[in-house]
Amino acid sequence: MAINKNHEFEDLNGVKCSIVEKNVSPERVEFLKQLLEFNRYTVIIIPSPAAKAAAPAAPKEGESAPQPAPAPATFTVGVTDLKFNATNAVFGRMLHTKSGRVVTLAYWRQEDSISNDEIPYFEKEQ
Repeated sequence: MAINKNHEFEDLNGVKCSIVEKNVSPERVEFLKQLLEFNRYTVIIIPSPAAKAAAPAAPKEGESAPQPAPAPATFTVGVTDLKFNATNAVFGRMLHTKSGRVVTLAYWRQEDSISNDEIPYFEKEQ
């Protein structure tokens, strides 16, 4: 059990894992997998359980029942290193890109395509 919400653990495919992110799109999964494996973490990915939806209203006489929209495919990403915490890894400057740069928060969030840690975040002009 996690001490706080920022450091969660779960069994993914029978392996105890530190959760990196939940309900992640396939594109985000690929980004995280490449980044974390490059940084020598063993990544485990499982499909997220479907969200519980409210029961649909009964169709009126003569109408067909509405078809539920397919749930978007989302995934849970975890690493087998139980000491891993995404917040600590990013702000502690422990992750690196393939080009050797330190992973910044903007790069982690995929807001920047290049991790530019030359200017600290507190000195950047907004």
